[in-house]
Amino acid sequence: MAAEGRWARKRAETRGRILDAARVLFLDKGYEASTIDEIAERADISKRSFFDYFPTKEQVIVSWQDEFSDLLIARVVARPAREPLARVVEHAMSEAIAASVSPEGVAMDRMVRDTPALAGHLHRKYARLERRLAEALAARGAPDDIAPQDRTIGQPALLAMIAVGALRLGAQDWRPGPGRSLETYTRTAFEELWAAIASLGTDK
Repeated sequence: MAAEGRWARKRAETRGRILDAARVLFLDKGYEASTIDEIAERADISKRSFFDYFPTKEQVIVSWQDEFSDLLIARVVARPAREPLARVVEHAMSEAIAASVSPEGVAMDRMVRDTPALAGHLHRKYARLERRLAEALAARGAPDDIAPQDRTIGQPALLAMIAVGALRLGAQDWRPGPGRSLETYTRTAFEELWAAIASLGTDK
């Protein structure tokens, strides 16, 4: 058992070195100009060992993107049991964004957006995030204040779709700078989102 624990820690450490090495190279040289040989050399492993962890260079990007997804789902799970799902999403996403945003993260996100070869990854990233968020919300069950006849399977999926769509738009718009506090931006974005949804029912 102890040997298995050491093996798992060693694999996690090596995987972390690969991810760190790739990030440095991608930000310094760009994604397309960085090679697997260079990533392996910087991570102090063989090229063959690289493929033991990542089948392709693109999978490194996928793994980096999934870090935010893991963080968001953990925040959803940690919210109070009877909290309304909309409030769960707002608080969990705000906390995950605040915990994950860094100058390096912003630069990596911009690099992915500016790399034509990675265009498809953005779509798949948000699709994976939406699916995982919907599953996490559905697993919480409906709050007690929703009557049984009003509970539908589609509520978590719809809320996840709306929230991830707002996240996608916000990620395109927000950039760090004077007067652009991320906390304020996120809070305002959710206020505008809920107000926009509420207004849709008043136009009849």
